[in-house]
Amino acid sequence: MPSFEITSIGTVHNDRTDIQNTDNWGAVRSTITIDERFGETSLQGLEVFSHVEVLFVFDQFPDEGDYREPRPYRGRAELPPVGVFAGRGPRRPNRIGATFCAIESVHGRELTVTGLDAVSGTPVIDLKPALAAFLPADVTQPGWITDLMADYFKP
Repeated sequence: MPSFEITSIGTVHNDRTDIQNTDNWGAVRSTITIDERFGETSLQGLEVFSHVEVLFVFDQFPDEGDYREPRPYRGRAELPPVGVFAGRGPRRPNRIGATFCAIESVHGRELTVTGLDAVSGTPVIDLKPALAAFLPADVTQPGWITDLMADYFKP
């Protein structure tokens, strides 16, 4: 398989540092500082959007190497086992995370968002404005996911 080299475009800064603290991200306020190589106007125009999709790397989690066997969702024995591509957590072959976040403010190379589920120091690899045309209209998911995620984005 081909491999790719990706260089971060910026870094997450917030009050969350514990990679095991995985719930209640809704009120988490994060500032993403864009690398100076992109200049002071790289975020220009993003301020008129309500949300941004943040792509980042779970760099603080160990690489687990073997992804062939399904595992209980989020490592919880009471949840059904799922394959590596049926979950959104950090146990991933390329450890890439993606989250839609509410935009709070844009100032120069600083983007402040709420709801980003990435700890402080996390490298950001891309940002994309959320466009209604790209969002799915009729998402379905198992009931146990709905129950499990009920507190995920709560303050």
